[in-house]
Amino acid sequence: MRDFTMAKYGELCRALLGASYTPATVYQYLTEPPGGRTVVLRHDVDRKPENALKMAELEHALGVTSTYYFRHPYTFIPEIIEQVLSLGHEVGYHYEVLAKAKGDYEKAIGLFARELEEFRSLCDVRTICMHGSPLSRYDNRDLWKEYDFREFGIAGEAYLSMAGNGLCYLTDTGRTWGAKHSMRDAMPGAGAAPPSVATTDDLARWIGSAGEEGLYLTVHPERWAVDRSEWLISYSQDAVANFGKSILIMVQ
Repeated sequence: MRDFTMAKYGELCRALLGASYTPATVYQYLTEPPGGRTVVLRHDVDRKPENALKMAELEHALGVTSTYYFRHPYTFIPEIIEQVLSLGHEVGYHYEVLAKAKGDYEKAIGLFARELEEFRSLCDVRTICMHGSPLSRYDNRDLWKEYDFREFGIAGEAYLSMAGNGLCYLTDTGRTWGAKHSMRDAMPGAGAAPPSVATTDDLARWIGSAGEEGLYLTVHPERWAVDRSEWLISYSQDAVANFGKSILIMVQ
């Protein structure tokens, strides 16, 4: 079976449940972490919000809860957000305001407040997550060096508040569970999977044989295709993006 399909993601969820991991949203983990083996499932909805809904439905059918971070305005589709919420998942704000404001902190925090208010017209946003904005020189997390997200009633930021918690962090960024194509999607102080983990099958085997007490997985729904044509498009897009990232990494 091809990797990075919805069917393959279903296999990954079943592997986690079979290894006795309890799924948790970001907010749940920050406020009332479950005991024992725990997996925090986070979804960055950068593109294709309809894929996020399909993934949310798949998880719901398996009894899995997770967190979905939507971008504004690119994936801010109220109808889809409301359906994801109705399935019992957490919805948060995938902010990128410092990149949008080109480093102007005052402009960025004003934009953050306005976009957050739009999200809160739909749901009670309690956690946020920065968008990596790989083509921008600005790291959106730096906004919180000047301001405090807690003043907005936010309980946590999906990178900053989860750092140093001992969870093993893995992301599908770059179409691999390794870190070679990730520019900003990294968790300071987090454990890492062994180098042998690259594909989803590798990850499922590792989860079943050894794994860790705590896992934190970041999944981008647009990468997980529903059919062959979508898979070919996604594969091509990731190949182009990875080539561009490799050039940027060399330049930097």
